[in-house]
Amino acid sequence: MADFHQTGVITSLHRLGKADLPRLERELMHYAEERPIALVLPSLYSEIRGPALKRIVEELIQVPYLTQCVLSLSGPAGPAEYREFRELVEPIRSMDDESATVIWNQGPRIQALIQRLRDEGLDPGSEGKGRANWLAYGYVLATHRARVVATHDCDILDYDRDLLARLVFPTANPNMSYEFAKGYYSRVSDRMHGRVTRLFMTPLIRAMKSVLGPVPLLDYLESFRYPLAGECSMTTELIRANRIPADWGLEVGVLAEVYRNCSLKRICQVELVENYDHKHQELSEHDGNAGLHRMVRDIAASLIRNLASYGVEFDSGFLNTLIAAYVRTAQDAIARYSDDAKLNGLYFDRHEEEVAVETFSGALRAAGLDFVGDPMGAPQIPNWSRVVSALPDFLDELAGAVVADAEEAG
Repeated sequence: MADFHQTGVITSLHRLGKADLPRLERELMHYAEERPIALVLPSLYSEIRGPALKRIVEELIQVPYLTQCVLSLSGPAGPAEYREFRELVEPIRSMDDESATVIWNQGPRIQALIQRLRDEGLDPGSEGKGRANWLAYGYVLATHRARVVATHDCDILDYDRDLLARLVFPTANPNMSYEFAKGYYSRVSDRMHGRVTRLFMTPLIRAMKSVLGPVPLLDYLESFRYPLAGECSMTTELIRANRIPADWGLEVGVLAEVYRNCSLKRICQVELVENYDHKHQELSEHDGNAGLHRMVRDIAASLIRNLASYGVEFDSGFLNTLIAAYVRTAQDAIARYSDDAKLNGLYFDRHEEEVAVETFSGALRAAGLDFVGDPMGAPQIPNWSRVVSALPDFLDELAGAVVADAEEAG
């Protein structure tokens, strides 16, 4: 999908020509002396049984420029599971030969710190990818070892370390002056994937623009080719300032916070790989608490609340208009994707696409009605600046808890 077009309000850094990984890694080793690089990986224990995490570990063993690697382990995981997970990732080494750190989110001391935050009115939200990232970011801040932090998922089936090099290059290179970089890529096999982006996020943003007229936040979000990608890198200053959701609205919430806290000329998107494959969620059209159905509801809620914070008014009448505009825009998109699939000989089930749009429109209505009934909704996780202001020693306590829980687990 190589091209050189610059569209939207942010810079796009493309994948042009044959990749030169040795050059990228050589330059990143030089930049890491001035801007040390950390990698944060949110993971579930269940991923230890799949092929993706093992491949990621094999690739990361070869990465020469990382100052720090932090894995945030969520989900049901007792001491035995924690030890097994730590043993798997132990070969990942930093530039100074330190092994990867695993945060045991179910560990007794981490849980005690989470409860302490709740007692102080600083609720870090429910367990999930958002909180896992947030805790790992806090650990990176506590150790003072990195100035640039990248994150990506642990379910990437065709992972190559070239992805990481391209992801961190814009923020680690001091001559490029970017504070935030978002990854993007194509997701195609024998069919098109990325249903939530193709059939919900992009059509919804365009429908909102048709109903609301010019809104700078929407222009910004529409500039991203894959706004729901889980891969990004940013400076530690942004990590301190950003407030993020704990649920599936994480990616939209992060983009909105970056928009709030960063100049547009310091934001870019970078094409990471030619194609990308990870696990695919079920649609769950009959269950609003599972699969893509739940994901879309959380994403819609995050987008609605961020727009409301800029003065956009949502009521039941506006919601009906928006849903009608979204459905029409999404149906037009299906026709375009169908033609694209025909030209490229891809499998395309138009009925499945229509069912997805119907499911997503229901999730949008549910999110909108939730907002009308409770505009505040579930609070975002407090940013680290606020936590440190309220509890000045908390970061040191977090670092100590990670070590103590590891020692207790054995």
